[in-house]
Amino acid sequence: MKSTSASLTGTHAGWRDYYELCKPRVVLLMLLTSVIGMFMATPGMVPWQVLLFGNLGIALCAGSAAAVNHLVDRRIDLVMSRTHNRPLAQGRIDTMHAIVFALVLGVFGMFILISQINQLTAWLTLASLLGYAVIYTLWLKRATPQNIVIGGLAGAAPPLLGWTAVTNSVDGHGLLLVLIIFAWTPPHFWALAVHRRDEYAKADIPMLPVTHGIPYTKLHTLLYTLILFAVTLMPFATHMSGPLYLLGAVVLGLGFLYWAIVMMIGKRADSAMQTFRYSIIYLMALFVIMLLDHYIYPMHNIVEAAR
Repeated sequence: MKSTSASLTGTHAGWRDYYELCKPRVVLLMLLTSVIGMFMATPGMVPWQVLLFGNLGIALCAGSAAAVNHLVDRRIDLVMSRTHNRPLAQGRIDTMHAIVFALVLGVFGMFILISQINQLTAWLTLASLLGYAVIYTLWLKRATPQNIVIGGLAGAAPPLLGWTAVTNSVDGHGLLLVLIIFAWTPPHFWALAVHRRDEYAKADIPMLPVTHGIPYTKLHTLLYTLILFAVTLMPFATHMSGPLYLLGAVVLGLGFLYWAIVMMIGKRADSAMQTFRYSIIYLMALFVIMLLDHYIYPMHNIVEAAR
């Protein structure tokens, strides 16, 4: 009865419920890559206005997309242990409040990007928002086991958004940062999908382990990890990054390959979840090392030395 009352009035919602609606941990990881994209775009310091308003606008739009995801998936969330206590699923926030909240975040975020940063970043951010909230959440997630591969492009945009916030242009190196996250997304998410396979099946979501089986998914996780390993070598090959980054990419990549192999062999019951957790640490560490390398071995010096 309490849950029903909450779903009708929304009066039981607190600020923590709206905070959870924004998927803060996901948004923080996105902001990390956005910030590093900004610093990678310039050999010097990023202007404080770009750091503040650029990331604020991107964060608000990302929070808006996350709120739409909660809204669309509220019935699915109820049948999955990982998500059953989300505020919309439990009725602590009602549908109308969630819609208004998502709209306010999205409009305010776009206003900040257009007025304080540049239109290119604003429209790319909007495309990313719609790609995740509409194309992935409303369609791809329920339509194909390749949902996370195709839809991963929207989630890979933040470093490019950071790049364009500084330069107001799309650059090949900025796109390379997108490619890294695009290649990282399938092995990252499939590891979780293997761990939660029964829940996705119960929710009737065609994740790869549900439609093609766990062994098939484990093999493809390993294959995509190999692709990721190759992609992460490209910043060094294109003189975007130096030897410190190369060392970090190789060491971290070998660690990811280790967990992908452990998961495929299947002798550890927790291997899928361990792979998923490592993938998060991997991405954070890779981008931080990239940033450190950027200031130890400035890109323009590397390019000049290569000529």
